[in-house]
Amino acid sequence: MSDSTRTSSTRASGGAAPLTPSVRDKRSLLQLLRDLPGLVVALLKAELSQLKAELVRKAINLGLGIGMFVVAGALLFFMLGTLVAAAVLGIAVVLPGWLAALIVAAGLLVLAGIIGFVGLTVLKRGMPPAPTETIASVKQDVNAVKGLGDYDH
Repeated sequence: MSDSTRTSSTRASGGAAPLTPSVRDKRSLLQLLRDLPGLVVALLKAELSQLKAELVRKAINLGLGIGMFVVAGALLFFMLGTLVAAAVLGIAVVLPGWLAALIVAAGLLVLAGIIGFVGLTVLKRGMPPAPTETIASVKQDVNAVKGLGDYDH
């Protein structure tokens, strides 16, 4: 099979015929340039399919992990209820049951109030949610470019 026969058979098959390494080494620059778009498209398709497979795999793992955290959170919720009941029963050994329940409820109310106050304080530090420091810095940079305001020379 001559070089011209190989080239014409490659053109007839769409330019993407599988070639042996010796034939691949002997292709002309023009043939390589003709094959380049097909090779780039094939490479992009392969990369996209690999990306899709990786994202699906990671999404499945992420979903399983989130599901396990939800189950763990539900179990912790029930554990806290059990601990509250244990506290009521423990205090009920010394005091009447109704008083033990009121004492535990008052303790939970105080604890919820403290946590709520700390949460409110932390929330106020984050307000407003706009990046005010960055905005001020960008404005200062713009003024420096314009030659306005204080900036280092």
